Amino acid sequence: MPGLLRGVARTAVVAGTATAVSNRVSRRQAGRWARQEEEQQAQMAPQQAYQPPPPPPPPAAAAAAAAAPADEMSAKIDQLKELGALKEQGVLTEEEFAEQKRRLLG
Repeated sequence: MPGLLRGVARTAVVAGTATAVSNRVSRRQAGRWARQEEEQQAQMAPQQAYQPPPPPPPPAAAAAAAAAPADEMSAKIDQLKELGALKEQGVLTEEEFAEQKRRLLG
């Protein structure tokens, strides 16, 4: 009986040691895989930068059409004011001012 008990104890120690080693190897490998995945995601993150969705279209095309001429008109007025200021400062001659004004107003 002591020989049988010794054999069972030896088997239990070997099996326990093998299980412990196997579990440690599995945990270490899982950690490596997790780190590799994190590195891959970190490398891909700049490539997949957040891009905000495009703004929704205006409710009516008429509103957009009405806004466009007003924007163009205010831009032309601003340019005319700048040309007038340049003319008053003496940077532009009367002929140059008239030519630029003609081009602007078309």
